[in-house]
Amino acid sequence: MSTRTDAPTRREQILKEAARLFAERGFHGVGVDEIGAAVGISGPGLYRHFAGKEAMLAELLVGISERLLSGGRLRVREAAEDPAVLLASLIDGHIDFALDDRPLITLHDRELDRLRESDRKLVRQLQRQYVELWVTAVRELHPEVPEAEARAAVHAVFGLLNSTPHLGARADGGAAARARTETLLRRLAHGAFASLTP
Repeated sequence: MSTRTDAPTRREQILKEAARLFAERGFHGVGVDEIGAAVGISGPGLYRHFAGKEAMLAELLVGISERLLSGGRLRVREAAEDPAVLLASLIDGHIDFALDDRPLITLHDRELDRLRESDRKLVRQLQRQYVELWVTAVRELHPEVPEAEARAAVHAVFGLLNSTPHLGARADGGAAARARTETLLRRLAHGAFASLTP
């Protein structure tokens, strides 16, 4: 899959800094002025891009759920009906997310309940669809595994991969440290799925 290399838009810069600050200090611990200062504009200038902090949080959490799902669907198309290739690709894609977007994992864990109900339902709906892509791939690769067990394994692997906010320096030490962490996470995820069959 190709990686996006375009320069981020001002809106994307704002979202990135908002995610970082919300993850570091909590949603209520960050003011609009601080987010603005982090991207070099006045706090009130943010309102040209977002209605407020709640809108930023919603766009962050809905946006990452949409991105994971669309990326997963693309991987399904590219796998050419090979479940082993698909599962490996899904794992690699989620590892990239877990290493590159760690503040969003923290935000999801801590702040999802702050979304208005319609946005929260949308996030959950998108997440369920994403999980089903994985469950289908696992069951195609291991057809003897019951659906409930495959789903439990998928959620367990998500828990493993989404542990990256707790890795600290291990994932922050440059390209070499990232490569080691990526290799470890990949090996653990594949091992978890391989353990489904005796």
